[in-house]
Order: sequence, then C-alpha cells, then structure tokens
Amino acid sequence: MSPPRSSRPAARRSPGAAASDPAAAQARGASDEPAAADSAAKGPLTLRQLDAIDVGRLNGVGSQRRKALAEVGVASVFDLLTYYPRRYVDRTAQAPISEAEIGSEITVVADVLSVSARRLRGGRRMVSAEVGDDTGVLSAVFFNQAWRERQLTQGRTVALFAKVENYRGRKQMTNPVVDVLGDDSTADRTGKIVAIYPQSETAGIVTWDVANWVAEAQRRCSVRGIADPLPRRLRSQLGLISRSRALAEIHEPPSMSDRWAARNRLVFDEFLRVQLMLRSQRLAREAHELGIAHDVGGGLIEAFHRRLPYALTGAQQRAMADIDADVSTQRPMHRLLQGDVGSGKTLVALHALLVAVRNGHQGALMAPTEVLAEQHFYALRVLLDGFEVPDDSRLSGKRPLRLRLLSGSSSATRRREVLVEIGTGTADIVVGTHALLEESVKFDSLSVVVVDEQHRFGVSQRARLRESGRDDRRIPHLLVMTATPIPRTAAMTVYGDLDVSVLDELPPGRTPITTQWVQGPLAAESMWAEVRSEIEAGRQAFVVCPLITESESLDARSAEQMHAELVAGSLAGLRVGLLHGRLPSADKEATMAGFRSGRLDALVATTVIEVGIDVPNATVMVVLSADRFGIAQLHQLRGRVGRGSHRSTCYLVSDEDPTPIAVERLSALAATNDGFELAERDLELRGEGTLFDERQSGRSDLKLASLARDLNWVQAARDAAAELIATDGDLDAHPALADEVEWFAGRRDPDYLQRS
Repeated sequence: MSPPRSSRPAARRSPGAAASDPAAAQARGASDEPAAADSAAKGPLTLRQLDAIDVGRLNGVGSQRRKALAEVGVASVFDLLTYYPRRYVDRTAQAPISEAEIGSEITVVADVLSVSARRLRGGRRMVSAEVGDDTGVLSAVFFNQAWRERQLTQGRTVALFAKVENYRGRKQMTNPVVDVLGDDSTADRTGKIVAIYPQSETAGIVTWDVANWVAEAQRRCSVRGIADPLPRRLRSQLGLISRSRALAEIHEPPSMSDRWAARNRLVFDEFLRVQLMLRSQRLAREAHELGIAHDVGGGLIEAFHRRLPYALTGAQQRAMADIDADVSTQRPMHRLLQGDVGSGKTLVALHALLVAVRNGHQGALMAPTEVLAEQHFYALRVLLDGFEVPDDSRLSGKRPLRLRLLSGSSSATRRREVLVEIGTGTADIVVGTHALLEESVKFDSLSVVVVDEQHRFGVSQRARLRESGRDDRRIPHLLVMTATPIPRTAAMTVYGDLDVSVLDELPPGRTPITTQWVQGPLAAESMWAEVRSEIEAGRQAFVVCPLITESESLDARSAEQMHAELVAGSLAGLRVGLLHGRLPSADKEATMAGFRSGRLDALVATTVIEVGIDVPNATVMVVLSADRFGIAQLHQLRGRVGRGSHRSTCYLVSDEDPTPIAVERLSALAATNDGFELAERDLELRGEGTLFDERQSGRSDLKLASLARDLNWVQAARDAAAELIATDGDLDAHPALADEVEWFAGRRDPDYLQRS
C-alpha cells in the first residue's frame, strides 16, 4: 500500500446542533477524572475517554460558556479537539501595510484605529474602518454590513483579506474577509500561524476563546498523552504522523507543511473508522447469512438476450457478469447498481430476475411509488412479451412467463388473485410498491430482490422483503439500484458495505439533450412558442412545477395554476393533462396512460414524474422555479426526455433574481449532461453533510475530511481496513482499534449509512 498524495482541505462548515443535553453531559463528566490529575501509569487517553470528559471541566469554561459550546456541537474534550480551524493566518510571512501593493490580494494584520458608519443614498449603509500597523494605515469599507461597526471596535487586532485598491491616493479594501484575532495584545501570536475557528455570534463563541480552550485541553492531555491505535507499520507505510502530534499541529502548526501533515492523518482516521465499521458489519453479516446458489448457464438467458432489438452496452454486460458471479454462490448478493439517467438499469435488473426464474425461483422488483412501479411493470411487460420459460408439465415443455403487479391501488379481487399466485409460485416476477412488504404477502421461493431508488426505503423495509420471501431461512440475493449518480468517494463511503456496478455508457440511439436556462418574461414567451411548435410537429412535452396548489408562503408556480394558464394561453387548443400526488390512483393511471399513448400533448405535473417515466416521443421538459430544485433532482427530471431518436430540449425556468448557489446549479446543468460530473459538482456545492443522516447527537461524521477532494484517502482507508480486519469481521488483533470503532458506532444510528 503506497501513501496517497498530500491533499489540501476544503472549506468546512460549522458543526451542527448541540451534541447532547448539557445537563446529561455534565452528569456524565462528573465522574471522570481530569486528564491532568491522572497518573501516567493509566496510559494514553483514547478517543472514547476524551469523549467522556465534559468540556465544562476545562479552566475558563463555566456554565454559560459550556452552554454556548453545546450550541455549536461541543460537549466533550473530544468535540473541542476536533472543532477544527476553518482557516489560518500565516503571521510568519506577514506583509506589512507599507508593502501591500495596489491590485494584489493579500492578508494584512493590523489594529483597528477608528470605525464609523453612515447611510448612503438609496438606503444602503456603509461602515468604514481605519486600521494600522507599525508601517502604515489602510481603510476598510463595508457595504450593507452594519454589524461590522460592533465587530471592529477600537483596539482590536484583525486580519483582513481582500484586493488592495487605490481610493483617492490611499490604500483601501472593499468588503474584506475579517478575522478578529484578539481583544488585547496578540504578542503571543506574532510570528506564528494563527488558527481561525468557526465563530457563532448568537452563541457568543469567538476564535480566540476557542484557541485558549483548545490550548488548555492540549496541556492537560499532555500529562498522559493521546493514544494512537494505528499500527506503527501502517503509519510508516502511509507516511502518517502520530495522532497526538496531528491533534496538536492542526490547531497550532509550526509551519504550513506541518498543517497539511496533521490534516492528512486526521482525515485518514475519519475515513478509516467508517470503513472499519462498514467492513466489520458486512463480514459479520456474511458469516451468518446463507443464500441460494444459482446456475447462471443455460439457454433461457441467452434466448432473452437474442430477442432484444438492440445490443447491450459494455457497461451492461459487465454489470450482468458481476451479478452472475454473485448469485452463483451461497453468499447473498449485496450489490448497488448505479447508473445515470437512461443508462439501461431496468434491463440489467431483469437479467437478475430471469436468473431466479431460470432456476425455478421467483424474483421481486420493489419501487417507492405507484407511478414508478407501474412504469417498471409496463417496461418489463414489453420486454417479456411472448417470452416463454421451461415447463415440464406441458406438452410443449414451455409456458409464458408470468409477470404480476401489486400496488396499493390494486383492486381487492386482483390483489387476492396476485397473492395466491405469489404464494403458490405461479407468479414468476412480481413488481410492486411498499405493498410487497405487508404480512399478507408470502412468496413461495423468492431468490432475487431488486429495490429501485433504494434510498427511499429503510434498512428494515428491505430486510422485511428478503426475510419474508422463503421458509428455509435462506436469504435472497439483493440488487439495489439508483439513478442518482454518486461521486466515487461517496459511493465508497456511504455504500461501503455494498459491491458496486456502474453503468457509465448510454444505450445506442439516445440523443443528447440541449439544456437552456430561461430568465425573464421575454425569454419565457419565446420558450412557450418553441414548446408549442415542437408539439405541433408531433412531439410531446412535460411541464414540472414545485407545488400542487398555490401557496401564500412560497413564491413558486403550482401545477394546478400552471395547467389552467397553459390551457387558456400558450398551449390553448392542445390536449394538456394534469398529474400530481393528490389525484386518485385511477386518475393518475388514466392520465399517464393517455400521455404514453399520445392522447395528451403535454403533461403538467409535480415531481411525481421525477423517476421511471419512459415516453420516447416526449422531447421537451420545462421545469418552472428550477432554482428551487437541487442538481440531482433537475438531472432526473431532464432525463424524462431524450429517450427517443428526436432532438430533445430541457428548459430550466428560474426566478429573475436566483441565489448565487442556484446560479451555480443551473449553470452546471446547462454546461453538461454527464450525471457523474454533476454529482461531483453537487457534492462541492452542498458539502458532505447532506450525504449522511444525522447521528442521534446531531453531529457530523466527517469534520475535516472532504468526500469531494479526498478520494486518495478514502481508497487508502478501504485498503487499510481490508488489511486490518479479519475475515469473520472482528478486530481482535487490534483491540485499540476495535474499541474505537465500537465507540464510534455507538455515537450514531447504526443504520444511517444504509438509509442514506
């Protein structure tokens, strides 16, 4: 294992809500001995022990400060030591004001000499501050930041970062980044690299207080030291420094290179804990689970492939080979099939289901919504039309494959019929919604389960379907699918307990989709004219709204309002349908059937059509209030068109003044159709926190590591976990690591990764 290249940290967000109830934390910490009072004979402090020491036991942290720290997620000494700086001011190479050249972007450290505020014409407020050091004076001006007058009080030492401008012969910075370094003397920080911590005005947390508390915690920990559970050999192999040194130098690095070394070690630790937990859970599960070995040969699968009107992509063939290798053993398959919109996941899923049928078993495909379940049913019915399977009880030796649908809207009579077929084994493949999870559903011999859009189901729901499918306690093989492209780092972390197959090729015949960002009434008027023209040429259009009905609190178009406007205006005389989640199931089914068959020219809908809708003749997608949607959802909606041979267009209609983050999202979508590229961009914009469920304490798992930038350390952690953990899932050879992983797992909902 070779050490990965050094990686630089990304910008980090402040920790979330309070880690735990303060009173409970105080009670917990009351019985813990202070680190400084412990004898060295007790050994170095582990993370578990640091987490058990209440932060209120540090000098300078009284009840009010303790409460304030709880508001930013700091309840223990561990929390404090991992409340990492958000940036650093390098005072070892500090530029004096006299050397700050006009036009350069630079950091200056100076004392506030004076501050004033005034109102400008138009109502804007301007705050002006004069700052100086031993070499000169510089002006800093702030527009619409009235609170700067309270922040920049006379005598405070601040670090300002911005471009230096020339205003009336004087050096000036406009709206610089400001870090307050202290109220009084900062002599102890001169010539050092100064850590700047996340601050909270509401909680009263300021950077120099955090620095003092961290220094106090480090001083008291130094009596016993901080334990390092990583084997020395592995540290040397990866070029990692000790944990104790890393925790010290991330807060007070002697040099910037020392800061990177500290970060690399702590990033690796964060990823390693996750990987060890996932791998341990997986190996322990596999040691106790027994599945069904399938024969993947024979003519049935080959016959199905021969009747397809198109060739499989290389990615589809590789995914099918992965599945064949999995289901041919008694180790239950746990595989994630990840594919961009329109990459052919349904066909790969059908291959897995047919392997079950070929071996005399049953297959089930579960989808989160009725619309998606019905779409899968119709798609499979077309692919399986006229397809026969072996049947020795018939003279011909064959019979039609029996595909069934079970959903909440199934009639009572039809439901009883399907339940009998499922229980007797007469039904070969069953497509359904959550209805498949009900106790009345008993399979005769379920051997392959496919779960689509799996993030919408909980772990217990998926387990219920697998565990209720057989009487012999054998576990059916599981294939979970997602049409949401996942960055590689996230896939290796969030789905670390699953094998992953990726469909990164589009089937032949797919046409690229042109995406246009539409702003303003004139552009919208032109867009509707183009939509009408496309419909009159024989094509169809989707119009997606964020709301079903009008809302007083949200300034966004509703489906019902938009449907009425289009019928009376831009699409007058055309056949325009309406689809949303509040419609009765029969009406939804009739509307979708009308759109699929071409009896409707346009469909105004909510995001109920986000996934699973396949209408090749639909070539136009209009998304209203697009700035209210995320990248992944917009990419999914765009994927509803471009499914045939005709040129397709997606219009993203935004408010006239979208937020900067919305501008970033819409620009990214207009620039590329590549879902995996968009996923990486989305991860950069959203940050890692949104990929994980919150732990019970509400604190983030990755405090320093960045899934967007630390792929090398994710891979290093996966390799190390494979090397450290035994084949039965235990860490007996590394008890310190085992204890840390147990502590780490206990700080969260144990199923959070699988649910995300």
